[in-house]
Amino acid sequence: MESGADLMKKKNKSQATLLKKKNGKSEKSSPMTSVLREDCYRVMNEDGTVDSKADPKLDKELLLKMYRNMVLTRAFDERGMMLQRQGRIGFYVPSFGQEAIQTGTAAALLDKDWVFPSYREPGIFLYRGAGLYEMLCNLWGNRGDLSKGRQMPVHYSFPAIKMFSVSSPIATQLIQAVGAGMASKISKTKEVAISYCWDGGTSENDFHTALTFAGAYKAPAVFVVTNNQYAISVPFSKQTGAKRIVDKAIGYGMPGIAVDGNDALAVFLATKEAVDRARRGEGPTLIECVTFRMGPHSSSDDPTRYRDEKLYQAWTKRDPIKRLRAYLESKNIWDEKKEKNLQEDLKAKLAEAVERAEKEPAPDPMDLFEDVYAELTPQLKKQRAELLHEVELRGKFENTSEAFPL
Repeated sequence: MESGADLMKKKNKSQATLLKKKNGKSEKSSPMTSVLREDCYRVMNEDGTVDSKADPKLDKELLLKMYRNMVLTRAFDERGMMLQRQGRIGFYVPSFGQEAIQTGTAAALLDKDWVFPSYREPGIFLYRGAGLYEMLCNLWGNRGDLSKGRQMPVHYSFPAIKMFSVSSPIATQLIQAVGAGMASKISKTKEVAISYCWDGGTSENDFHTALTFAGAYKAPAVFVVTNNQYAISVPFSKQTGAKRIVDKAIGYGMPGIAVDGNDALAVFLATKEAVDRARRGEGPTLIECVTFRMGPHSSSDDPTRYRDEKLYQAWTKRDPIKRLRAYLESKNIWDEKKEKNLQEDLKAKLAEAVERAEKEPAPDPMDLFEDVYAELTPQLKKQRAELLHEVELRGKFENTSEAFPL
């Protein structure tokens, strides 16, 4: 397997030169590829082909796992949006078109590494082993939810697989990741902390604070910024004066690389080098994954009101799943029969998980007082008694989780 170790060691080389070196020849823009910046590192061409000199020759089982996870991520998103439209859940945040970023970065990590996600990365949870049932229970906020209904929908938390709890405030997870990375450096555990935000998140003070500390202390951290062109309805051109997010890395004393976010192989290789670099004690890296948000910001959003339709249509030709499938087929490790079997398998698993999760009752009102203190304070004991009395008077409380206001 080619590791991509030269990607960030050639500090005096431009990213355009890296792209030429990796692909073995200079690439020219075409009408189909012109939507992607020329500086972005990529391995696969638009049709899924790879120059023989650039082929990383990843392990077959790794490639198949990555592809399956990307397909599962999209199926999960489609089911989540469908459930919301049917009125069965109240809110969902899809990640259509960004499956390669989630899967490619997750595949580059070790089980011991810490992940600090945003709320548009279900694929990372799925790749690391989060259960469909538990993730769906979060959408209902029911008794099967690991957070016991305390979190918003799509705000998963799986501490057993070192997936930190998702939060709504933008970019707060970046600071938390740096803290975990600094702790790893002090304790010499060689754990890497990876965090995720989008182009809009780079405008937050948390982004500046996190990268400042990471750069100064050489924390073993990797910052993945998904530049999907829109922060809800605000286009990237109005988000920052910088032409490229990756340019921000130099001000914090760390290397950065811009990657084709629809190329799963390129995302994996760039992340693998950044993670390995962090684990060697060489400090943090900023990765800008350039892609396009193919769906709405959330189930409450109508992107057609602000999205450039021509740009959207151009990016539909760059589907990351179709691209990786073409690559697998070219290597004779995938075909139509396997695709059909995969689709049927995932459809059945999702249907079973949805049926099971939807039957779960709402959390017990007394769950409010669990997992807070080892021993309840006098104030909480009083509140608990008052709530018990209210339950006796009402008989039951109405479950309004499907009426989430967003």
